[in-house]
Amino acid sequence: MKLKSHLMLDSKKRSGILLLVIILSACWIFYFWTIQKENSLESIDDIAIYQARIDSLKEIETLKSTPKIYPFNPNFITDYKGYTLGLSTQELDKLFSFRKEGKWINSSEDFQKVTGVSDSLLAAISPYFKFPDWVNNPKKTIKKESYNAFKSFNDQKDLNKATFENLINLPEMTEESARLILAYRKKIGGFIEDNQLYDIYNVKRNQVIEVKKEFTVKSKPVIVLINVNKANASDLATVPFLTFDIARSIIDYRILNEGIKNLDELLKIEGITPYKLDRIKLYLSTSQ
Repeated sequence: MKLKSHLMLDSKKRSGILLLVIILSACWIFYFWTIQKENSLESIDDIAIYQARIDSLKEIETLKSTPKIYPFNPNFITDYKGYTLGLSTQELDKLFSFRKEGKWINSSEDFQKVTGVSDSLLAAISPYFKFPDWVNNPKKTIKKESYNAFKSFNDQKDLNKATFENLINLPEMTEESARLILAYRKKIGGFIEDNQLYDIYNVKRNQVIEVKKEFTVKSKPVIVLINVNKANASDLATVPFLTFDIARSIIDYRILNEGIKNLDELLKIEGITPYKLDRIKLYLSTSQ
């Protein structure tokens, strides 16, 4: 058997074999290039995912290490607080000098004007400024009572003779309040002093002021003072602000202490305040 005869190929066969080798080589190159590219893309995606996770963890750690800012009043910033907020020593010194003068910061604009902080820092910390309610919601200025707002005693009318028509014509007065004033006057037998108007439930302060501008007590009712050391509970309970229970407590106190020498002792009775005592004194005495 001749081996050489099997290896002898004509030019067409050699060309075919060469073409086949080229095609196979191209297929292998394409295959390995595609696999490598896919692996490369997968690696890039994995790296991106890992990097995102790392960035997220870094951000969490940064937030943990950054001091949390709580609402605060900029008038009471300390050295440490100023440091954590990013204020310089010079800016803090300006703030401290301003406060030593007894002056107050009432707005973000005031804070920047006093300290000279930058707009960017002010924008970062001003949302945490917390001012008192009277600064954020200032009430309208109420005109205070003045002596000139009231008529002289001679020009004023007698409060104990005021009629419903007199009262209803006053500024701020309502029909209900006018009726309450007249009803209370009848209940106590007449006003002894003007300030008893403040004792009337549901009559507003501004309404009392308007009444006091035009009226005052001129004809005081005849009041027979009740002897606190002899009166029974029923008699004491007729005095404004003294309920029957408080009257019983007064009698108990009187018995335990062998009498009441001074009406100021009634402050020891539960339910009697200095304000109430001023009214109670108008109707009581320690002796006949």
